[in-house]
Amino acid sequence: MTDTPQVSDSAEVTDWFSGDHATFGDRLTAARDAQGLSQAQLARRLGVKLKTVQGWENDSSEPRANKLQMVAGLLNVSIRWLLTGEGDGVPEPASTEELAEGAQALLKDVQQMRAQMTQLATRMGKAEKQLRLILKEAF
Repeated sequence: MTDTPQVSDSAEVTDWFSGDHATFGDRLTAARDAQGLSQAQLARRLGVKLKTVQGWENDSSEPRANKLQMVAGLLNVSIRWLLTGEGDGVPEPASTEELAEGAQALLKDVQQMRAQMTQLATRMGKAEKQLRLILKEAF
């Protein structure tokens, strides 16, 4: 993983997690850390093995599309940001610290709802697939 982006003395990094400075694994790690989750907790919520999440964060493997969508929902970032560093990603650390306590609690509720919606969407997709199979066999 990339520890720090290369910066000249006169330049500042404004796109810390951009494709030029970070990998998918770097962005995944940052998003997971921003949510306060361990690798094991993320793996459990995604229904994958710990070694799978470790592989993703070490850039030795990549998630399939359905898991990528779940990861983005659970970590409250866009799929595009995870893949390229562009789009909705982790906020700058100072911005989270400056939020009022009530806003932080509300933000956490919204993030939990988004994760639940992602899980429900996955369950709904599976149910629709089973229903199509049943209807196909019936006719």
